[in-house]
Amino acid sequence: MNHQDIPVTNAVRVLREHGISFIPHVYGYEEHGGTRHSAEALGVSEHLVVKTLVFVTDRKEPLIVLMHGDREVSAKGLARAINVKRTEPCDERTAHRLTGYLFGGTSPFGTRTRLPVYVEKTIFELEKIFINGGKRGFLVEIQPEAIRRLLPVKEVTVATLAG
Repeated sequence: MNHQDIPVTNAVRVLREHGISFIPHVYGYEEHGGTRHSAEALGVSEHLVVKTLVFVTDRKEPLIVLMHGDREVSAKGLARAINVKRTEPCDERTAHRLTGYLFGGTSPFGTRTRLPVYVEKTIFELEKIFINGGKRGFLVEIQPEAIRRLLPVKEVTVATLAG
């Protein structure tokens, strides 16, 4: 891919600024295609595609959860893990206001508001991951350790099988 073809998003700026090497992957975005579509488009396992989800607690505190594409977040498990009564996914408008990214293009890097980041523990066991680069139809391939280098993360075990 030509250097000029890479979308220059806040996420890309952060990766470059911190010397994180990444491989850009641009593909045809499909509304409601989710990680299944992006994994198929890239020819990789959906387990390696990491989704960036914005949640909110019962105290109205927003946070980010990074989860395997083929898993879902247990809202109850997340609430227990972070010691609150309840968590739920954020609505699209609030997530956009907090992150500066559109649904389907949310990256944990370069968000408008610095949010706590919770990462499904098993993501760090992978050799490489594909995570949103800050634009719909754009994933960056990085080593999971890059997340730790760039963000103040807390590991959690809150995955449930998707479906």
